[in-house]
Amino acid sequence: MELWRRAANPWGQEVLIGISWDLMWAAVFAGLAFTLAHAVWAKWLAPAASTDASGGSSVAGLPAQILRHALSERVFHWVMSAAMLVLLVTAFAPVMGIQFPWVTIHWIAGLVLTATIAYHIVHATFWQDFWAMWVNGADIKAGVAELSHMLGRNGTEVPKAAKYPIDHKMFHHGAAVSGLVAIVTGIFMMLRIDTWLGAANPYLLNISDSSWGVVYVVHGISGVALFGLIITHIYFAIRPDKWWITKSMIYGFIGRDKYEENFDPARWVIPGAEPQQEELVPAGVGSPVGGVDDAAASAGGGDPAAGGGDGPAGGGDATPVVEDAPAGGDDEESGESSSGERTSEAGGLD
Repeated sequence: MELWRRAANPWGQEVLIGISWDLMWAAVFAGLAFTLAHAVWAKWLAPAASTDASGGSSVAGLPAQILRHALSERVFHWVMSAAMLVLLVTAFAPVMGIQFPWVTIHWIAGLVLTATIAYHIVHATFWQDFWAMWVNGADIKAGVAELSHMLGRNGTEVPKAAKYPIDHKMFHHGAAVSGLVAIVTGIFMMLRIDTWLGAANPYLLNISDSSWGVVYVVHGISGVALFGLIITHIYFAIRPDKWWITKSMIYGFIGRDKYEENFDPARWVIPGAEPQQEELVPAGVGSPVGGVDDAAASAGGGDPAAGGGDGPAGGGDATPVVEDAPAGGDDEESGESSSGERTSEAGGLD
């Protein structure tokens, strides 16, 4: 399998002209092979679901529907997705033998993608929680636990996730890097064609033919990477067990049950809701474990309170009571939470 293509320039020098189309087919094969392998694993080999059993956290005051993606983020996602699909079709369909005037469509879709990504960078930096999509120590710990569980170690407790689990973040980073590289190299390549913005001027930046070849190869590699990423992204989006996430990118909301089942309230704080923690405290604090007669007997009199306080003076038993905990918790990752518009995401390219 070849990695790139070469050709002779007008001066007889052999220069790079782009990636080998074998890489495109390799990306298609890798993406489809991954989705098939995962589907087989999920159907017949996946261990029983596991979550972190420690703590027993719950949340009071949760609404029935919880906003996950604001309207602005949903519009961005679908416009960006449409531009990305148009770019991939116009880039690779001619290679597959489907001929049409693709160049103009391709660079217009590239400008749309550039505009949406520029908007997202500004929006995420100034109006959202910029760090919510960055991988941190808690994400790595959860990812290792999830991987151990997937490999069949059923005793592994998998911590609940922040608003964006580590697999979502890793996809976002991969798509962001590939997309930005494709945008930068694509803008350079527009200098070599006539567009509505001006006539071709390949000598504007005084780039040699060999350097242009590197630009073409890097642009092609980023496109191939996006091809494979999008295949897997679409696969997970249409899986029945992930459909609730896809619907949140359409309607904006997830149900309260999905929030409680999948997310750590200390790492994704919902405004107005208060995480609660069930704790065991000595039986002498709060209500007595036994009935009134037991309390009276232990106190030595007919009055339950004769021994003083609210219950028996001693005893090694414990009773659960619910105490309010701060909404943000002591978790250093509470910064991943947000309020209002800042509770929503991208990747990004999601």
